[in-house]
Parts: sequence; structure tokens; C-alpha cells
Amino acid sequence: MENEKSREVWLRGPLPEIPLLLQPAAHALLQSKEEVFKYTEGFNEALLWEKPAGRANVAFHLQHITGVLDRMLTYAECKSLAEIQFEYLRKEGVENRDVKIANLKKAFAEKVEEALLIFKNTSEAALTEKRTVGRKKLPSSVIGLYFHAAEHSQRHIGQMLVTISVLENKNW
Repeated sequence: MENEKSREVWLRGPLPEIPLLLQPAAHALLQSKEEVFKYTEGFNEALLWEKPAGRANVAFHLQHITGVLDRMLTYAECKSLAEIQFEYLRKEGVENRDVKIANLKKAFAEKVEEALLIFKNTSEAALTEKRTVGRKKLPSSVIGLYFHAAEHSQRHIGQMLVTISVLENKNW
């Protein structure tokens, strides 16, 4: 019999207390969380800030998925970004050898858990409420913001995997 943990998150069944319409976003975020830990297991921290072919480094991807998730959750609450969020955004990918991969992974895992708690407390009726994004107040909705956070994290996990593979010459 196949181990349930070996299946992708979306094939493990519904997540308790998560509204039906948010199940795909929750599954994608949990998949991202698992893959962050899987793909960075044993990663050589000395390579964290390396940019193969001038592309984004592993640190950027880890910082960025956490930052985007945080920003999308803020917009979904109909709030503007705080200065601390702008400061975080400015530092995404900026080399800082004091930053450790364990801390980046922990920060993302915690932000995913925060998102799931928010999802649990979001009514399906609220999902179509209009929201705006950024200083330009671009149009979106609660569900649009949640789904963007989820798919965006998946995209960066894929890019991070390729970066790690190139840096460590791994064949996944």
C-alpha cells in the first residue's frame, strides 16, 4: 500500500476546516512547504547567495515566497503594507551572510500555518469581496489574492529546485 505522505498534498484528501473553495490554495501552500524542506535538505549553505547564470539565488526564492504570502494576506484583509513589510521587500535577495537557511525555511513554514488559520476563518461568501493590490490599487479579490500567493509559491519552488540542482549538480 502506498504511503499517504508520498502522495502530493492535493491527493491526500480535504483539509479539515478549510472552506471547499480554498482547498486548492491550502494544498498548494502545504505542498510548497514540504518541498522547501525536501529540496533544501543537506543544501550547502555556502551556496545560499550564489546566482547561477545571474539568476535569483536560493535565499531570494525563500525570502520572496514568504514575503509574497505575507503581502497577499495583508491585502486580503483590506490593509495597506506596513513599513516593516516594505523593508522586508527591499531586502529580498540582498546578500546577508548572517541569514541562515534554517531561519528562512522556518519563516516560510510559519507563514503557511498563518495562512491556513486565516483560510479556516474565511467564509466562502467573503472570497469574492473586492480587494486592491499595492499603491496603484490594482483590482483583485480575496480569493484572487489567496490563489496568487499559492501559485506564486509553487512557481518559485520550481525555480529554486532548478537553482539548487545547478549549484549542486544534482539530478532530481
